[in-house]
Amino acid sequence: MNATETGVTKANGAGARARPRLAVFKFASCDGCQLSLLDAEDELLAVTDAVELAYFVEASRHADPGPYDVALVEGSISTPEQIRQIKEVRRQARLLIAIGACATAGGIQALRNWRDVDDTVRMVYAHPEYIETLDTSSPISDHVQVDFELRGCPINKYQLLEVVTALLVGRQLRLPTYSVCVECKRHGVTCVMVAQGIACMGPATQAGCGAICPAYGRGCYGCYGPMEAPNGPALGHQFEQLGLDAPDIVRLFRSFNGYADPFRLISDKYEEVAR
Repeated sequence: MNATETGVTKANGAGARARPRLAVFKFASCDGCQLSLLDAEDELLAVTDAVELAYFVEASRHADPGPYDVALVEGSISTPEQIRQIKEVRRQARLLIAIGACATAGGIQALRNWRDVDDTVRMVYAHPEYIETLDTSSPISDHVQVDFELRGCPINKYQLLEVVTALLVGRQLRLPTYSVCVECKRHGVTCVMVAQGIACMGPATQAGCGAICPAYGRGCYGCYGPMEAPNGPALGHQFEQLGLDAPDIVRLFRSFNGYADPFRLISDKYEEVAR
């Protein structure tokens, strides 16, 4: 989105400015991304004066109907009813922003997409006959047009504030598209894969976390999803060089963002090898 596309402040009368109406919706998820917004605390207070928080049931009983200038949507689409609901959200929202791994890639619950959903329901629920679900857990973009996707499991609250601020003032977003490896170098973190032989998803994962796991001697789990133009086959080959077998490599790629296309394609390839 460019600066013109992101501006949401609207004229109201003789030069007056109406506050943009912001709504936050949840589908199949753990609420972690909404909590990241609430955790912003002091930073959030500065934003709330510039927007009208019209709908956010996690934070307030007050819930106004649409239309909305901006809708933040957390969670994947997992039931037939949610398909109807997300289409209504899209109809009511001028801009729709999917936030978090569930909304952008199906989330951890998308692991069921590689299984028979009826078997999964029978394992989880005592009375599966009461459960109405889709065969897959899918990202928001599979069902409606999404104007922007904010990655993370959960999202980075400062990145979310950057998105909201950019929308308010109508400027370009300043978010990273490079890999976690760049963050490691910027923070002076020694590469755990090179130095310790630890499998790490960092080379294929979008930055945003500050390289938390490598900073503590652990491999990246891919929480922020695939970076721009990731080289999944090369990373898979590197895992092979570390001695990992095909099932282990499948598990590495099938985590929080496993159903994102770049990760899904490489994991499917290694699953075929494992058979």
